[in-house]
Amino acid sequence: MPVALVVVITVVDVVTPADIVLSPLLVIAPTTAAWFGAKPWTTAGIGALAVVAQVSIAWRFGVLPSRNSLVQAIAIAALSALIVLFCVVRDRRSRELAQVRSVAEAAQRVLLWPLPCRLGPLQLASLYLAAEDEAVIGGDLYAAARTDSGARVMIGDVRGKGLPAIGEAALLLGAFREAAHQHAALPQLAAALERSVTRHVADFEPEDEAGERFVTALLLEIPDDEPVIRMTSCGHPAPFLLGPDNAVTVPNLHPAPPLGVGLTGLGDYALDVLPFDSGNTLLLYTDGVIEARDRDGTFYPFAERAAQWSDNTPEALLHHIERDLLAHTGGSLCDDIALIAIHRAPLIGHDGLAWRLSAPRAQRVRLM
Repeated sequence: MPVALVVVITVVDVVTPADIVLSPLLVIAPTTAAWFGAKPWTTAGIGALAVVAQVSIAWRFGVLPSRNSLVQAIAIAALSALIVLFCVVRDRRSRELAQVRSVAEAAQRVLLWPLPCRLGPLQLASLYLAAEDEAVIGGDLYAAARTDSGARVMIGDVRGKGLPAIGEAALLLGAFREAAHQHAALPQLAAALERSVTRHVADFEPEDEAGERFVTALLLEIPDDEPVIRMTSCGHPAPFLLGPDNAVTVPNLHPAPPLGVGLTGLGDYALDVLPFDSGNTLLLYTDGVIEARDRDGTFYPFAERAAQWSDNTPEALLHHIERDLLAHTGGSLCDDIALIAIHRAPLIGHDGLAWRLSAPRAQRVRLM
């Protein structure tokens, strides 16, 4: 396109009357090259071509030795040089930004491990939508661990959003991955996580945020040989249970205070049990979903929309929710969002389970 501009401007300037001067417009060519991301040497070549075109036009009209013609050629050359300098600075910053993004994404993915597609008899899918620009994760978190008799899953939400909340999220994820294999019951696991978060808050909490750092969390245990889910809630919203015929059930949990508040003892953590039959899907979420609004301030009708896709696979379910949620909010999120869909696979054969099939790990994360 820049070369075409030089040719068109030159031809038009030559065929128009002498009192119509279009040659100063030749500077548009290197500017256009830089705008479309041309390399500095390419932009310099376009600038040199524009200077040659200016000299050719002056020679065509017999005014090449004139002071005005020389000034125009020098001006085009100077402007082209400035544009080339801009391209050099732009490319250097682009390389630096690419390196920073690469390091940040690697660090964030190490922190928030991808959930496996299968975990025992369960099919899983996860989705993370970060509200902060260029962030892959923020204050929301999730993790899963395989035990001898089943699976344990955690989803949580650190107070705040974006990059400042990643420290607390990293602490809780590390504590869960270690403690999930050490405690036989979920209340004991919740108490261990509470101690970890409380120690962290005591050591690192800023004075101006005293008493304001906490994490809501929902702990789940899904045994392989029982059609139930055991749950302990630490101030986290109850999940949705999606059943046949677009049925949505919201269990009545008995939540304890969030982790880090310091008001909870072992006896304060309740263990709620919910039926979880083959073919059902459990949808875990953070409050960024139910608090998402459109431009008119209308909240996203999460339960109603999720019920429409209850018969889909976990991956397809989260894909539909993501697309519908971003359409509702116009692509702008006010808070981080984490979603996990867990589907209990049906039995296959007379002595096998569907979950014995292997599958690669998968996770979908969107850059805002």
